[in-house]
Amino acid sequence: MKSQKLYSLCYLLFLLICPFAFSQDSLSTSVMTQQQAKITEGDGWVFYEYFTADTYGTKNALTGMAIIQPGKEIHPAHEHFEEEYLMLTQGSGVWTIEGKESDAKTGDILYAAPWDSHGIKNTGDQPLVFVVMKWQSKGVPEPQSK
Repeated sequence: MKSQKLYSLCYLLFLLICPFAFSQDSLSTSVMTQQQAKITEGDGWVFYEYFTADTYGTKNALTGMAIIQPGKEIHPAHEHFEEEYLMLTQGSGVWTIEGKESDAKTGDILYAAPWDSHGIKNTGDQPLVFVVMKWQSKGVPEPQSK
């Protein structure tokens, strides 16, 4: 089961990283360290913003990592036109998806389709850490809101 999750995560990362290797007028293949990331701090959370430049196949991209303290959230459930993956790498909490709550556990991954309301709150007693990848595909029209 763990190897299947690891395989799935590696495959997802491969699909997201491939455009970097073939881009010509966009982000080139590179590594950004946590020390190089743009840091934003809020009430009980820190967000590390990594790559945001266009790639061969994406625009309006955001890659980052958040650390949220117990009882906190970065923001309430929200919606936007970009697609998004959010993977919980440490801690536990509550997912809110389209107004419905469910348990969030280490190893879970969320896919949010355009305009679907989604969010996460740390309801555990340890810091919650997630990695996020959000983007809009080039050549694909912006989806209409619901």
